[in-house]
This record gives sequence, structure tokens and C-alpha cells, in this order.
Amino acid sequence: MRVSLNHGVIRAVLIDAVGAALDTSTTTLRWAMAELIANPRVMHKAQLEIRRVMAGQQRVHEAALRDLHYLKAVIKETLRLHPPAPFVPRVCLDDRIKIQGYHVPQGTIVVANVWAISRDPKYWEDPDMFIPERFQQGDPDHRCFDYRGFDFEFTPFGAGRRMCPGTSFAHMNVEIALASLLYHFDWKLPDGAKPEEIDMTELWGVTVTRKAKLFLHPIPCIPPAVASIDG
Repeated sequence: MRVSLNHGVIRAVLIDAVGAALDTSTTTLRWAMAELIANPRVMHKAQLEIRRVMAGQQRVHEAALRDLHYLKAVIKETLRLHPPAPFVPRVCLDDRIKIQGYHVPQGTIVVANVWAISRDPKYWEDPDMFIPERFQQGDPDHRCFDYRGFDFEFTPFGAGRRMCPGTSFAHMNVEIALASLLYHFDWKLPDGAKPEEIDMTELWGVTVTRKAKLFLHPIPCIPPAVASIDG
């Protein structure tokens, strides 16, 4: 089937692509901040890296993001635990397909549960723990997981020819926004709240969002000129 490429079609495609990327980006950003505030050690380590790389700069520059290796690991771990699109549907195009011995008729819609796979103890050690180090270079258990869908244990953007076309756009949005939040502010919970008491209940829908709102106090921070993440 052919579709005429007119201004209306182009506009609809752009609205779908940009709208979907922004929705998933904001969802991921909320989960990242919730996990960071619930894990002070990770928050501290991420802020030290950002403030070391960005030392002396007034704002976060896109060019410096390539050096924020731990921040990238934080985002990957957030997407592992909280993939914004938990289910990936696919239509079987061949009547000869078998999955684990089961015949899948042509035309059948098969749904991959990305959320469950990302927490499967068969593939992940301590699957319910927020441990960005599992994605870091140099870690003895590290594997080079990326977003291209080659590792089926980690497919937050899907896989194959019809994986999310806004992967790079969405990831860049999250990376620069999260780096800015951690560079310019320290964060604390409201009085009396403890990190281990943060409600991580998920609200299921087209995307997996937080059921409870996350209330944080931002404290403006002037980062030191030099910082170290050692120790």
C-alpha cells in the first residue's frame, strides 16, 4: 500500500515521533530521579562524575556527554528496571515459525514482555536491585549492552526492523536533562521522608509510569572546580 507524502502525512509522522519520544523521555527521567534519590550512593557517584567532567562550566554542554560513562550506566539501569514501553507486539509473517516448540500461525500477534525479561534472574544478578555498575566498562560481569536490540535480555526500545525510531532522540533528551538536574542541584526528600520508604509502585498502561508522585527539594549548587569519583 502506498501513501502519498504530503504535508499532512509529514506533520502526522513528526507529531507521532516527537510526541512518543517526549512521553517516554519524561517517564524515564521521573524513574531515574526516583531511583537516584532512593539510592544515595549512586546519586553521589553520578553527581561527582558530572561535576568533574563539567568543572568550570556554567551549564551542561552536549559535547561533554560522551564522557559521562556512569550517567549512561544509570540511564541503562533505569531503562532495564522501568522500560517505558513494557510490551513489544509483533505480527508473525510466516506460518512455519515455532517458538520453544510451539507453532505460531501466520498473522498471530506475539507480545514480548520487556519488563519481565529485564528482571529475569536467569539473565540478571540481583534483578530487582538498582546497580548501574552492571553496565560499566571494567566491571567483571560487564557485557556491551546497547540499544540496537542485539541483546534480547535488554531491549527497552524493541528490536529488529521496527524498533523505536526515536531511540537516539529520546536517550539524548534524558541524558542532557538528567545531567543538568544533577549538575546544578543537590536533591533531598521532604522532612521526615527516608530513601528506603519511596513508593516505587508502577502504574501500567501504554507506558509504565509512577503511581505516586515524587516530591523533592532542589538545592541550588555551585559545583567545585575539581571533584573525584574515586572511593
